[in-house]
Amino acid sequence: MLPETGNILKQDFKIRQIPSKTYRLNVMGVSDNTEGIEIKRISGMLDGLEAVKQTIFCILNTERFDCLIYSWNYGVELNGLFGKSLGVAKSKLKKRIREALTRDDRIVSVDAFSFTNKGRKLLVSFRVQTKFGTVDTQKEVEI
Repeated sequence: MLPETGNILKQDFKIRQIPSKTYRLNVMGVSDNTEGIEIKRISGMLDGLEAVKQTIFCILNTERFDCLIYSWNYGVELNGLFGKSLGVAKSKLKKRIREALTRDDRIVSVDAFSFTNKGRKLLVSFRVQTKFGTVDTQKEVEI
């Protein structure tokens, strides 16, 4: 006699999404003196799109491989763009931002890049598609 396994596989269960809760950081800004983000205080929790916005901000303001507390997969490589030509910087910046942000599983895609040249600085604006919605953001990079 053959065993019947059909009943075991028909169990009812619900697939739930893992919450993306994180602490709310009240950020004063990014400081050149301390080489990082100046956090005024931590207050409350964030979830959903607001949590992803904060994650995008933190990833874009953390230089990859600089902080030992983060995995080598966290952050963006921007220091290597200093001194590059404008064309090279634009193409590498697009790739590095896309790679840095899509490591987060809540981020679906990064697209609609536009560049504004401000002397030795380059302002990059782009759209981030997440599981919770769309975020338009920007980052200023010294080249």
